[in-house]
Amino acid sequence: MSDRRMLVLPAEIVRKIDENRGDMSQAEFIEFLIDSQLKGKEKDQKYATKEELQAFEEDMKKLLKSFLDFFVSYGMDLGKESSESELGELTSRLQALQKDTDVEGEKRGKRATIKWK
Repeated sequence: MSDRRMLVLPAEIVRKIDENRGDMSQAEFIEFLIDSQLKGKEKDQKYATKEELQAFEEDMKKLLKSFLDFFVSYGMDLGKESSESELGELTSRLQALQKDTDVEGEKRGKRATIKWK
């Protein structure tokens, strides 16, 4: 027979355990939580957070905009004739992208940095 002990818990904690344990017994669920918590401290988290991914996406949009700006100005320097409608459409797209990235950046107030090896 296994060695058993009694653990006295507040009713609120027991209610949370019962709501979240699914098909596990209370003992199995508590053991699972303890094991996962102890294992979680042993290894470093290698995943990006939602905020980091959103900041990365915003920075990628800014990078793409700078590439577009470069290629448009480069094309104009070479003397390629473009119609006014193409230029107007491209300008409006770039301005919309700039507004979009500025608004998103103000909401989050965070900035992602990329380290190149």
